[in-house]
Amino acid sequence: MTSDTPSAGSALRDSAKRTLRLEQQAVGALVARLDDAFDSACELILACHGRVVVTGMGKSGHIAGKIAATLASTGTPAFFVHPGEASHGDLGMITPGDVVLALSNSGETAEVTALLPLLKRMKVPLISMTGRPASSLARHAEAHLDVGVEREACPLDLAPTASTTAALAMGDALAVALLESRGFTAEDFALSHPGGSLGKRLLLRVGDLMHSGDRLPRVALGSPLRDALLEITRQGLGFTCVVAPDGRLAGVYTDGDLRRTLDQHSDLTGLTVDEVMTCPGKRVSPETLAAEAVSLMEDHRISALAVVDDEGRPVGALHMHDLLASGVI
Repeated sequence: MTSDTPSAGSALRDSAKRTLRLEQQAVGALVARLDDAFDSACELILACHGRVVVTGMGKSGHIAGKIAATLASTGTPAFFVHPGEASHGDLGMITPGDVVLALSNSGETAEVTALLPLLKRMKVPLISMTGRPASSLARHAEAHLDVGVEREACPLDLAPTASTTAALAMGDALAVALLESRGFTAEDFALSHPGGSLGKRLLLRVGDLMHSGDRLPRVALGSPLRDALLEITRQGLGFTCVVAPDGRLAGVYTDGDLRRTLDQHSDLTGLTVDEVMTCPGKRVSPETLAAEAVSLMEDHRISALAVVDDEGRPVGALHMHDLLASGVI
């Protein structure tokens, strides 16, 4: 390691800190600019019977794509259209029932402003997000969101840095305001993210994961303990349900119960399962969220649960391994 490494490292960190401070200031300045125009933008989108079509060129286009994705995942149907492609056929993706959200830091991006006459002809409302309130795009919009910055974080004041961060933050503010206005819930979010961990936690239920039918470990109340041990071994779930004559769950016998039995009884001969079982035993219904079952297992330090119907009859068995395999935990 050379002697100048520490100073070089310090210079790199100083540059990074300067960038983060400038971008922090750019985002913070947006708060004071939230006015009636922001309300108008939200109202236009809430009244929209189609989709929000988000567009932008270059770096603004990348931010526009992310904003469209955030809107779509939080209850506002949206998609991105490249402004250059729009002038060559993709304008057909925009319908009279839509709203267009156009991003351009200068407000004069040729590919974006070229869409203005066509949008007016189609009577499609326009929301603009620019850094210049006097720009063409801002003046022709029904609602303009000012995302201007004093300077870019780039030392040359050229590369879009602070300006794109400000636009991204404004897009998030718009999406969250709409989310709250619509009463969008965590379960709604999960429905649009079924493959993600949140979706699994909020959508998967015990009935989707449980072992049932021949895979349900069970013995009758009064059975010899030996039968219960054989059933636990046969099914490999670490426990068995103990079923009363009326078909209801009387209790459970687990690997942990076996250890306690061995501590308390020197001779297992003649023992019946109801003498040593856990009664009534932890249980859930098939409609219980898998995430709730995880919490119950963790709270009581158990690895399996009996699943019962509304009458208390065992219909399934759930093991921690099933929850791990499903991605719920």
